[in-house]
Amino acid sequence: MAFRVVLTARAKTDLEKLDRLIQKRIVKKLQFFAQDPLNYCEKLSDPTIGSFRFRIGTYRVIFDLGGEDIVILRIGHRREIYR
Repeated sequence: MAFRVVLTARAKTDLEKLDRLIQKRIVKKLQFFAQDPLNYCEKLSDPTIGSFRFRIGTYRVIFDLGGEDIVILRIGHRREIYR
């Protein structure tokens, strides 16, 4: 069962600020992860910014699951995303 990837306005802004090659890599990986997100995600210990994360190289995608949707909350480099 494939999930639908939904980006919030903040996540779209985060993605647009990244280099074009990194954007393509993240979008491609999100499509792959949408097939079975719980198999590839990690639960966050501090749920104030989100419930789960995907690791894509040195970038992190913070998201919540809502029914059939993967709601992407933030996208950023690992040194900056948790601040």
